[in-house]
Amino acid sequence: MAEHAPAGMRVGLAGRSTSRLEAVRRQLPAAAHGWALIEADSADADSIAAMAATTRVLFTTVGPYAKHGLPVVEACARAGTHYADLAGEVSFIREAIDRYDDLAKMNGARIVHSCGYDSVPSDLAVLLLHQAAEADAAGGLAEVQLVATAKAGISGGTLESMRGQLDAMRSNSALRSLAADPYALSPDRTREPTTPQPPDAGPVHRSDDGTWTAPFIMAPFKTRIVRRSNALQDWAYGRSLQYGEVMGVAPGPAGAVTARAMALGLRSFMGAMAFPPSRKVLDRFLPAPGAGPSTGTQRAGWFHSQVTARTESGQRHQAIAAGPGDPGYAATAVMAGESALALALDGDRLPAAKGSLTPATALGNVLIQRLRAAGHTYQVTKLA
Repeated sequence: MAEHAPAGMRVGLAGRSTSRLEAVRRQLPAAAHGWALIEADSADADSIAAMAATTRVLFTTVGPYAKHGLPVVEACARAGTHYADLAGEVSFIREAIDRYDDLAKMNGARIVHSCGYDSVPSDLAVLLLHQAAEADAAGGLAEVQLVATAKAGISGGTLESMRGQLDAMRSNSALRSLAADPYALSPDRTREPTTPQPPDAGPVHRSDDGTWTAPFIMAPFKTRIVRRSNALQDWAYGRSLQYGEVMGVAPGPAGAVTARAMALGLRSFMGAMAFPPSRKVLDRFLPAPGAGPSTGTQRAGWFHSQVTARTESGQRHQAIAAGPGDPGYAATAVMAGESALALALDGDRLPAAKGSLTPATALGNVLIQRLRAAGHTYQVTKLA
């Protein structure tokens, strides 16, 4: 934001400690040295309400969102302030929708969840595929699969959110059912089609191009965002849409071995994280909340999402969403910053929808254009 926000734009940094905010501000480029510092705590409703009332857009990175996020959503919905976050927690977003969607619509606020690697590349790539199929009069999207590859570090914050979700599901059968529902974030679950969806932890598979794929740890969340985008647009992508995400590994025999090892490793890791005694052992080696990859690791990282679609008429299109930088940090910072700038500056070009939205339904092509200008790739081609 310090490097890319327009001159004269009012920006503030908010947090629980003014002295720590000052330390952060000193590390930023000179353009940020005049930014306002706002002391606010999600446990203090008055401070959050006051903050929401003084800004047009509030972007929060304070997770786990199930623990800290709902008061911020409520304050923005009441104030008519646009809100965005990096949430990757199904239960939090479901509760925010149920509680505050109507209030946000009434007050003209856009509540936009998941504006980072969760789930901008997935959401915008499928939007591009829909637009390409529509332009070709090829019918709705029928089978769509994202193959994710990336060079990334490990986020202590993401792990803490995972711990919270696993703990909540262990003690609450309703949350377990919600997590297993492919349409968990639907605006109207009763109207969803009966189209079967790919399993979140599907089998190891060899793709048509010879690449082996393994289950993708982020699929159980990202797929729900894409399906919500479809439903929010009255199932414009197609009521027969089948959407899944997997992790790309490598071709050949080595790829097969690696993919099987990754699938086994993921099952073992998730099982260990869900069992408190084994989690205590793992936690000795995993980054703590607030910790993450080094600056060098962030700069060396990248992400690449290849999304292939077959339409109802049999045509095939492929979208690429890609960018430099660690996907959970450096690349997500670009997605977050451009999402905030779009909400603040591009209101007359954004989709008209208000309330609880997704990146595709709130920001759509405006965000695609911004991310392209920021060095990310968003392209779609028709396959032979």
